[in-house]
Amino acid sequence: MNSDRQRPRRMRSSYSSLTAHGEPWVWLTGGALALAIMMITGLLAFIAIRGASTFWPVPLELVELADGRRALGEVSEKEEAEAATAAVTGRSARRLVRTANFEVSGKHYEWFDDAAIAEVSRPEWATALERLEGGRFHGFPVRLLHGDEVIAVGPEETWKAFEREHPAVRRRWREVMRIDRHDRGRLQRDLRAARLAVVQAGLDAGTAAANSASVSAAQAAAAATEQEVIARVNGRSAELDAQTAALRRQNEGWGLEVETADGIKKILPLEGIVRAWQPNRLSTAGKLGVYAGRWQEFLTDDPREANSAGGVFPAIWGTVSMTLIMALLVAPFGVLAALYLREYASRGPVTTAVRIAINNLAGVPSIVYGAFGLGFFCYALGGSIDELFFRASLVADKQPTFGTGGLLWASLTLALLTLPVVIVATEEALSAVPNSMREGSYACGAGKWQTIRRIVLPRALPGIMTGLILAMARGAGEVAPLMLVGVKKLALDLPIDGTFPFVHPEREFMHLAYLIYDVGFQSPNSQAAKPMVFTITFLLVAIIALLNVAAIWLRSRLKRRYVSQQF
Repeated sequence: MNSDRQRPRRMRSSYSSLTAHGEPWVWLTGGALALAIMMITGLLAFIAIRGASTFWPVPLELVELADGRRALGEVSEKEEAEAATAAVTGRSARRLVRTANFEVSGKHYEWFDDAAIAEVSRPEWATALERLEGGRFHGFPVRLLHGDEVIAVGPEETWKAFEREHPAVRRRWREVMRIDRHDRGRLQRDLRAARLAVVQAGLDAGTAAANSASVSAAQAAAAATEQEVIARVNGRSAELDAQTAALRRQNEGWGLEVETADGIKKILPLEGIVRAWQPNRLSTAGKLGVYAGRWQEFLTDDPREANSAGGVFPAIWGTVSMTLIMALLVAPFGVLAALYLREYASRGPVTTAVRIAINNLAGVPSIVYGAFGLGFFCYALGGSIDELFFRASLVADKQPTFGTGGLLWASLTLALLTLPVVIVATEEALSAVPNSMREGSYACGAGKWQTIRRIVLPRALPGIMTGLILAMARGAGEVAPLMLVGVKKLALDLPIDGTFPFVHPEREFMHLAYLIYDVGFQSPNSQAAKPMVFTITFLLVAIIALLNVAAIWLRSRLKRRYVSQQF
């Protein structure tokens, strides 16, 4: 009886011993998971902090050196020299200052040794100005001019007058840009369409009978239409010229005279100043206003200064459009291929070889897909489309329409790249549906396709969405294939816009991932572009996260819809 009472205790002791022996592996696996989470969280936090802080207005410091030279700028970095280095060079610390004013000093940034600095201050009226061309300018407002007339003198009065006049000048400049880009662009498209119609009529005449009356009539009608379009375009162009000339006359002569820290005075045209702020005078609310305005420009404007300043709106459009089109293309092909392999194909060496090939395709370098897309989609398929449907454009413009890189070919190339991911995930989701459900459907008299459509696919949809999420995450961040099949350093014409036919798959486009490479490694001012790299990376991660969240939300709705049938 006593031995029976002792047996559970000995069993618990043996179980505790086994648990104790397994604890090192528990700690090892848990530690590996914690380390992975810390690395991912740390990377994302680093990108988010550096990216989100780029547009925060930093104080302008006036650095006065012992030799009498002065410099005004933002302190970007500070370095503390090691003891051994300080003993040899005599330099203990230094700071990197963004002095701007490149046309005056020939430098964007400059290092200053702390030992050579006599005094550092933050002047109240120190002003930072962002310009359309020439980069940042730092100085003190002296006068506001309108032609030969002096509107205001002195830092305070000049700044007040600048804040009063600058918004109207910028509105007129934006209206001129809108007219030149959109209204004139529409006229140029109409003129090109009429010219292509004449060329197409000539091509039709060359392939038809020489004495064909209908061909001659078509040529005459096309030529008459072209003349009408030319007359209309010329009339409308004259009206637009008058509008833009009136707007430019109102902006002409407005200038802000600014004095640098070295005493050099320069007059900056008001319409060339994008934004100006005085960070040493700003309150917290004022800094938030500048911060929000710079973010708004970044998200809604076009790039400038070799993509190192301005906005990334075309790149956002290009990235989102390509990712969504890629998802629409890869989903049906991946699901159909997985359905055939799982539901229809018999088991055998051929099916096994196909599955192995699909798994191996997932490991092919992405640049190989880019080379294939360039050769097959752009040159072979696109060239054939041009010969069949856009021969007039080839003859008139001497350049292909679909026979070069574009949004459609880039989306198809990335669809091929991510196809193995969707196929494998869909197969796993289909295999997770219990066979008992298929057999029950067959027992009720349903056919093969009815069972797949009504029973199997609805229950596999969450798993299929998982594969699509992985495909979107991989495709949105690819760069190497896009460099061959459609991405461009600067492409302001959006692939999706308000111009008929609204979607332009033949256009080249900008992409955030390629923009990171271009800004980080191709910018003439790499030091100023470095913060933009983190900001664009932060934006790309945020866009991919939003697309994935939308897909995950849809997947969760599908799971809730079929929760009663989940196995």
